[in-house]
Amino acid sequence: MTSLARDWLRPDRPERPEPVLEDDERRRIRIEIWIVFGITLGLSGARSLVSLIDSLVRPEPLSRQHVALNAPQAAADLLDLLAQLLSALQLLGWGALGGYLLVRAGIRLTSVGLGWRRRDVLWGVGLTALIGIPGLALYFAAWKLGFNLAVQPSTLDDTWWRPVALVLSAFGNAFAEEMLVIGYMLTRLRQLSFRENSGLLAAAVLRGSYHLYQGFGGFVGNVVMGLVFGRVWQKTNRLWPLIVAHTLLDVCSFVGYSLLKGHLSFLP
Repeated sequence: MTSLARDWLRPDRPERPEPVLEDDERRRIRIEIWIVFGITLGLSGARSLVSLIDSLVRPEPLSRQHVALNAPQAAADLLDLLAQLLSALQLLGWGALGGYLLVRAGIRLTSVGLGWRRRDVLWGVGLTALIGIPGLALYFAAWKLGFNLAVQPSTLDDTWWRPVALVLSAFGNAFAEEMLVIGYMLTRLRQLSFRENSGLLAAAVLRGSYHLYQGFGGFVGNVVMGLVFGRVWQKTNRLWPLIVAHTLLDVCSFVGYSLLKGHLSFLP
């Protein structure tokens, strides 16, 4: 194994944040992690598991069942817009919670990669291509093989505000997931003396868990995405490229689907 490969597969733990040694503080961090994810993405993971089980016990095969990522939430047009904006605001709040708790613990947000650099956009575009094309192929393969539901990225009506709502939803998802699962969780696990690979695997499985409602393909694809994104963060300590890439992936999926649906026969 070359030194470069070893460096990526078995990275050394950084000096900061320093491990927490006091028992009471370690216990407080563990409780905090359970609370944070018990009301955010961990709870979403539990609900996704229930949703997958419900799909599996239905008489229709998974590939003939549909799930919408962005669906109408109200009958009246303006009320639906307000509901969509509130959903995006909730996601931003989840991400902000993770950042706030790190700051309260004496950890600067710049130390987890939230200091903006112009090249973060280029890195984000590169990650989008790295994850997006194989991820799309994996989804279609899993769907055709019967391991995944037919995912409809958007079923919103054709309104003037649909693109705005979908872009905000994409950014909200990206900020919440990358801030909580990468910036917050991996930092906290480092404080609890988790090895880099152990923390990476835990974060990746968590990311996959709240996509279980899509089927097994959604779980596997997001675990792989979590492994890639988590390792990039561990090696570069840059969070914005992940947020940029995740936002672009979701924008292409949400907005692209809403524009192409009805024009491409293979889309669900």
